[in-house]
Amino acid sequence: MRQKKTARKMASVPAATGKRRAVKKHHTVGKRIIEGLEQAVAWTRGDNDRARVTLVHVPDVDIREVRQKMGLSQAQFATKFGLPPATLRNWEQGRARPDAPTRVLLAVIARHPEAVERVLRADARITAH
Repeated sequence: MRQKKTARKMASVPAATGKRRAVKKHHTVGKRIIEGLEQAVAWTRGDNDRARVTLVHVPDVDIREVRQKMGLSQAQFATKFGLPPATLRNWEQGRARPDAPTRVLLAVIARHPEAVERVLRADARITAH
């Protein structure tokens, strides 16, 4: 796959003084999206080794253990942290697995439950007004 240059093209435009000056042509949003997708496809094929890739380890959390250490029932834990009780049951019983963003939230709850509670209380006050 041919790689496109990401640098902006320069065009020569006459200035008011009669001299020609360089003006940057802006890529449209659509062109930048297509370019990014082409780079992603090239990277997955191993063609583009200059791409910057950041991998983040998303932890697995034993949600039952976290809940029990907090001394809460499934219903109490679900209510306290805004989770559907049936979903919590499914996670604990292994019928379903939380997605990556939810696992991050669960890891924060495991280490700093008070921070999540504070945010949720503040959000409740904001939406109440």
